[in-house]
Amino acid sequence: MNHRSLALRNTLFSSLGIYVEYFLGMVCAVLIARHLGPRQYGIYGLFIWFAAIGIVVTNSGITTGVIKFVAELRGSRQPELIRPMLAYMRGVQRWHLLVVLGIGLGLFVLLGHRYAAELSTLEFVLLAAAVGMRAPYMFNVAIAKGFEAFDATARITLIAAPTNLVLVIAAMLLHGDILWFVVMYAISSAMFLLASQYQVHRLLAPLPRIGKLPAELLQRIRRHLRIVSLTIIVSFLIASDVEILFLNMFATPAAAGYFKVAYQLATGIMLLVPGVFSAVLLPMMAKALSEGRAEGGRRFVAVTSYLALLSAPVAVFGICFAAAVIGLLYGPAFAAAAPVFALCMLASAVGTSGQGATSLLVSADRQHVILTLTLLFGVFKIAMDVTLIRHFGLHGAMAAIVVAALTSSSAFLWLGMRVGGLPLEWRRLARIVLAAVLAGAVASLVLPLHLPPLATLLLGGPLLVAAYLPFTLWLRCWTHADIEQLKELHGRFAAGRPLLLGRLLAWSGARAGQQP
Repeated sequence: MNHRSLALRNTLFSSLGIYVEYFLGMVCAVLIARHLGPRQYGIYGLFIWFAAIGIVVTNSGITTGVIKFVAELRGSRQPELIRPMLAYMRGVQRWHLLVVLGIGLGLFVLLGHRYAAELSTLEFVLLAAAVGMRAPYMFNVAIAKGFEAFDATARITLIAAPTNLVLVIAAMLLHGDILWFVVMYAISSAMFLLASQYQVHRLLAPLPRIGKLPAELLQRIRRHLRIVSLTIIVSFLIASDVEILFLNMFATPAAAGYFKVAYQLATGIMLLVPGVFSAVLLPMMAKALSEGRAEGGRRFVAVTSYLALLSAPVAVFGICFAAAVIGLLYGPAFAAAAPVFALCMLASAVGTSGQGATSLLVSADRQHVILTLTLLFGVFKIAMDVTLIRHFGLHGAMAAIVVAALTSSSAFLWLGMRVGGLPLEWRRLARIVLAAVLAGAVASLVLPLHLPPLATLLLGGPLLVAAYLPFTLWLRCWTHADIEQLKELHGRFAAGRPLLLGRLLAWSGARAGQQP
């Protein structure tokens, strides 16, 4: 199988897994939010955030290291070192988990009554158990990604995600409160772990069981863990919905509920549409850099443009139709979440477009630089969150996420250009943004009709897509190779129909071929 076919296969399986996991995850989140209401959902969101930070700290640096070193050992044809490397990583993970559970217990006993008074002892135990199961589940998924076995990750999701949805529906039918949903969260964690264990066993079975890590490789692994661990923890605080914590502390649980639904929906949508390619970026970039700095730089530039091409219309859709989306999914009780959702879509699109830079830097062993910038931006964002939320509540949280996304993504893109040795396609990126804005202006003609939310989305969404494609072709947002592939797909799957599209592609291909 050649590189292009392998990349396409990986992208397809990765897309399937991400679509199923995040689509069903969003369905579960919508159902829980509608069942609990803004205030109770804000409290539940805080509980899940506690579990999420525990999982991130437990796996900090470990899962990315597993992907990186499994891919490297496969590429260098040293499969006998994979099992010893994984055994070492699992040992580190167990120590991390013990520390996390110990710190969590101490914080719960000393400060729980003040900052999480609604969290009962039983709920704390269930969340701790969920952390202990979801952390090794993510470890197993990292193994599959390192093997580029994205079919395995898809199978895991196809088993566990529907089970999670069934559990949520069961809790709703039983008229459960927050505790019931925490119980279901713990049970679903066990399902994810069991499904991932089975798939990973299949991947590791052919590998030799005897091997010893060379001193040089062990030193690199330890260096990766030291630098990346803190980076990932701070990155989580930057990228996650940490604002839920501060909104519960300084504003109201209802404001936290509004932010939770908006942030979760925006990040989920962005992962469903343009982010499917991001799952294969790290192993892809590591292989590209192994072929030389120039190849890594070209791959970084192309990936950034590609992600922007897919992210821009999704962000514009969210901004234009935020009220309709929130109204349809969550009902009038969550109407205040609409402007938050619009800004979260913008911030998520900016972050998604910069994912190629992060993968390039990790692959180039620039973790120390990433750590420095991440720490700076982490302190900056936390300071903004505390200051703005304390004084402006939900509006302060909205301002903080946009400013943080713009500043951090800009810095990482600049660093990616330095490492790759090539500038981004700035003119092409500007044309992509312009095409999305023009398409959004066309789609916004639906808004003055004041239709119901479903009708607004059914009319406005297709109108935006129908306008975006010709605008991107007219503004030369696609390369000549991209258009040739579009022409091939148009002929293969649509038999060249409609003819107008075929003529538009031919005209755009001729214009793109004339570009310097």
